[in-house]
Amino acid sequence: MLGSRRNLLLSAAAAPLPGAMAKGAAEAVVTLVVPFSAGGSADLSARALAAHLPALLPGRTGIVVEHRAGASGAVGTASVARAAPDGQTLLLARVGSSAILPATDGRTPFAWDDFTFLGLLEQSAYAIAVRAEAPWADLAALVAALRDAPGQMRFATSGPATILDLGVRQLFIAAGLGLDAATALVLRGGGEAVQALLAGQVQFIGNNLPDLALGLRDGSLRALAVSGPVRLAEFPAVPTMTEAGFPALEGLTGWSALAGPPGMAPELVARWAQALAALRHNPAWLAEVERQGSLPRLLPPDETRDYIGGQVALYRELARQLGLQ
Repeated sequence: MLGSRRNLLLSAAAAPLPGAMAKGAAEAVVTLVVPFSAGGSADLSARALAAHLPALLPGRTGIVVEHRAGASGAVGTASVARAAPDGQTLLLARVGSSAILPATDGRTPFAWDDFTFLGLLEQSAYAIAVRAEAPWADLAALVAALRDAPGQMRFATSGPATILDLGVRQLFIAAGLGLDAATALVLRGGGEAVQALLAGQVQFIGNNLPDLALGLRDGSLRALAVSGPVRLAEFPAVPTMTEAGFPALEGLTGWSALAGPPGMAPELVARWAQALAALRHNPAWLAEVERQGSLPRLLPPDETRDYIGGQVALYRELARQLGLQ
C-alpha cells in the first residue's frame, strides 16, 4: 500500500484565500484537507477549527473540511504539498501522516518539512482500550493473552505508519513479544478503527484519546492505560503506561497542527498565525477541544516547526529500535 502512494495523490480543490477580501471578494472559502476519513479525531479537530477560526480571520472567510483519506494519510498530505502556496488549500497535519510516515518510510512522497507550518493546535493522550465486556482487567492481562495465543488476536489500525499501528507494535516489543503478536485490521481512520472494536471485529486497539472518549464516557469501551506523566482528570481510574508496567509507551501522543503548501508568503503566514493565536481567548474552541479529549496547545509557526521536527526524530529512532524502517 505504501509503495503506491505516488499513484494515489490527488490534486487540491480550492477557492479564494483570506487575502482576497482586500480585493473586493464577497466571500472566501478555504479548503482544509483532512488526510483521514470522517468520524475520527482528525475530523473532530478540523471541524472544531472550521467552526471557530473563521470569525478571527479577515473578511467573511469560510473553511470547508475536505477528507482525502488513503495510504496512511499520504494521499491528502501530499495533495497539499503540491497545492499552490496562495492560502486557498491548507492541511490538518497529524502525528501519523506528518511525522511518523516520513520518519519511517523512505517511499513517502513528501518530506516532513515540505510544508509551511502555521501553528500547533492541540495534543492528546494515547490509550490502549478494549470493549467494556472484555475479560482483561488490565494491560498486563491483555499482554498475557497475546503471549498465550500469538497472532490469533486482532487489533484495528489506520495504516502501518500511523500511531495506531506503531504504538501497538511498541507495546509488543516492550512486552517481549514479536511484532506480529496480533493481526492488524487496516482501516481508513481512527473513527473506523473504534467502530471495528465496538463491532467485535478486533479485540483491542491503541488510539488517540479523542477517538475513544465517547466510548469511554458511555461505558462501551474500557481503557487499560494512557500515556502521560499523570492520570487524566476525566478518567482517574485509568493508570498511566508507567503505572501499568510499560513506561516505553509514555512518549506516544497525538496532535494536530495547521500547515500550508511550501512557499507561502510571510504576510499569509502572519495572518493565519495571528488568527490561531487569538484562539487562546476563544472559550468555545477551548471547551470543544477539551470535550473531544485533547488539550489545547497553541504554538506559533517557528515553534510548531521545531516541535514537529522533534517528533520526526523521535519516531525515526523508535522505528530504528523496532526494526520497522
